[in-house]
Amino acid sequence: MSVFFNPISCSPAARPYRLYVRLALLALASVALAACSSFNSGSASVAGIITPYRAEVVQGNFVSKEQVEALRPGMARAQVKEILGTPFVASAFHADRWDYVFTIRRQGIEAQSRKTTVFFKGDDFDRVEGDTLPSEAEFVATLDSNRKLGKVPVLEATEAQLDAAQSKQGNRPAQPPAPAPVAPSGVAYPPLEAPR
Repeated sequence: MSVFFNPISCSPAARPYRLYVRLALLALASVALAACSSFNSGSASVAGIITPYRAEVVQGNFVSKEQVEALRPGMARAQVKEILGTPFVASAFHADRWDYVFTIRRQGIEAQSRKTTVFFKGDDFDRVEGDTLPSEAEFVATLDSNRKLGKVPVLEATEAQLDAAQSKQGNRPAQPPAPAPVAPSGVAYPPLEAPR
């Protein structure tokens, strides 16, 4: 007596059912494959409606047209660094060159990338080359995130508004007294710096 099931030795009456099971599994597999291909074509329309969140990526230093116009030939490296900031790339192989690279990637807005190269002769500023740079106002205008901001309220109350608010609460409190002047004390302190 055999304990294991042997498909070859199954009864002749069970063989047609096995054929039907195989055909059913084959049909189920083909339906599943067809569903996958229709999902891919249908997912394009769904992806147009639902988009994943992509974080904003800002790298490098933004250099504006006003900053470049402030540079003058003969300026020291420290002065150039004060105006433009620390360079993104300062190579040991190109000691007389600083590269300022700026990229920004935001969801729903085309990526921006700019490169500006500053050249020195020794320690003195010589020239600047690179992409055309926007002014600060033009750059800020490109950052519009399509958000509708409400009207900004006035954050200062007029005298009439203060009086109306105080009349609702009762009497308006008197003005606080001015601080009394501090009388100089008779204590003498040593000088802050040593005499020369």
